[in-house]
Amino acid sequence: MQNNCKPIILVDADACPVKEEISRISHTYKVDVCYVASYSHVMTNKTEGNWVYVDDEKESADLYILNHAKKDDVVVTQDIGLASMLVSKNVYVLTPRGKQYEESEMELSLHMRFLSAKERRKGNYSKGPKAFSTKDRERFVQSLKKTLSKIAGIPE
Repeated sequence: MQNNCKPIILVDADACPVKEEISRISHTYKVDVCYVASYSHVMTNKTEGNWVYVDDEKESADLYILNHAKKDDVVVTQDIGLASMLVSKNVYVLTPRGKQYEESEMELSLHMRFLSAKERRKGNYSKGPKAFSTKDRERFVQSLKKTLSKIAGIPE
């Protein structure tokens, strides 16, 4: 699955809405993809790429990705906690909405996540995230292409 030198894309696949885009772009850049999902999300109509299934425990996919991601790999996840651990390993982390996490912003992001969780425990719930849009999908495609070009040394 993973070559020690060549970067790969690892995808936190259980709720990832951009698997088809990842598959298509990875072919263009000749980058291997590893989709990580829990057994409860086994896909019968799988997106092309390597699929790894992990236990249904809450953090199993995150732990797999954390243990297998290496410098210059790309990880697609919505999990801020996972992202904070990966950026410190010089892994590129993108959300399905196309945001790239930077190490310099992780402390603030984790603090905001903590405050939101604290409010939810008090019974105060926000509206939640906006619906995933075509603009989000387009932003992700551009962000992934830009990141893979940077890794490949291709000028923008």
